[in-house]
Amino acid sequence: MTTTVILDVDGTLVDTNYHHTVAWTRAFRRFDRTVPAWRIHRAIGMGGDKLVAAVAGDVTEREIGDDVRQAWMDEFDEFLADIQPLEGAHRLITAALEQHSVVLASSGKKQHVEHYLEVLDARDVLWTSADDVEDSKPDPDLIHVALRKASATRAVVIGDSVWDCEAATHAGLPSIGLLTGGFSRAELTDRGASAVYETLDDLRADLADLPFAEPA
Repeated sequence: MTTTVILDVDGTLVDTNYHHTVAWTRAFRRFDRTVPAWRIHRAIGMGGDKLVAAVAGDVTEREIGDDVRQAWMDEFDEFLADIQPLEGAHRLITAALEQHSVVLASSGKKQHVEHYLEVLDARDVLWTSADDVEDSKPDPDLIHVALRKASATRAVVIGDSVWDCEAATHAGLPSIGLLTGGFSRAELTDRGASAVYETLDDLRADLADLPFAEPA
């Protein structure tokens, strides 16, 4: 049976979570909305289609949701040149490919994901983007796309946010958490992570023992 590692990208392989937080903060301020950065950070990893309502309410979503998302994109684009892989990212991908199939399951914008593939030197790895789904994390749509791309029969989801863990649970899959995105060990385990690692190299050492399962 095919075992597949479904790897989140933002905050898991590339160090972007705080860049996203600043970009969203600036985007809201363009429209005279002040949303605390800590609240935005807690929502990073959730798709942009859901984030505005989650942090600023349904009224803000109805009034300026699409405008804020466009402003976030403009703000985040200014950070792209500064985005770097997290320590051990390429080593993790390479090691995982030696044992399993791998899909980089990002809900980021396609142009952002393409940039990440360049900095990760992972252009030949299967990947997803927000363009592949209608509903973003914590809905499981992105995981279902990843499973189809890899023709996976058994899989595990690896990510840095509680939304990755929730999406995995909705898809009937186990999840592994990483502290690289700023979520705590307790938050990740509370949302379903069966194990949490501090670094990518720590996780790489345990690739043979990941808890693969058949999707629901």
